[in-house]
Amino acid sequence: MSGVTRYLPLALLPLLAVAPASGQQGRGGFDSNAPVDVGADRIEVQDRANRAVFSGNVEARQGNMRMNAARLTVVYAGGQNVQIQRLEASGGVILRTPTETARSQFAIYDVPRRIVTMIGGVNLDQGANHVQGGRLVLDLDSHRAVMDGGGGRVTGRFTVPQRQGN
Repeated sequence: MSGVTRYLPLALLPLLAVAPASGQQGRGGFDSNAPVDVGADRIEVQDRANRAVFSGNVEARQGNMRMNAARLTVVYAGGQNVQIQRLEASGGVILRTPTETARSQFAIYDVPRRIVTMIGGVNLDQGANHVQGGRLVLDLDSHRAVMDGGGGRVTGRFTVPQRQGN
């Protein structure tokens, strides 16, 4: 990441240190008030469109949540106080928290609402438990995860506690 930040335009540097307002501890102790750090092989700043496009081995982190993808678009509100509005990831998206790993083709993180939506062949693993479907919506504040089939079915495999003795 340090190789990327050396070459960032000065206008983008505040973007990488901005935290969403009124953060809360949510999913797995997630700190939604933590800054969002992004690293990649390449960055293109589209200042008039209020976005920055990261590509190649992208990694975004906020607190103990990490997202990897081939491409990540950071959409922000411009002006004096730059605020991240949305992270749009594509290409083999992997979202990790200390307790869960989710994979999909696309993901959108609505930063102010603290909601992550993953679509396209979603797989969610939590320990030995596994669920797959078409779309996953994670509410980072309420700890609620909703999976739907996206036109198909939701399937899962869950571990059963082993009984001691018969």
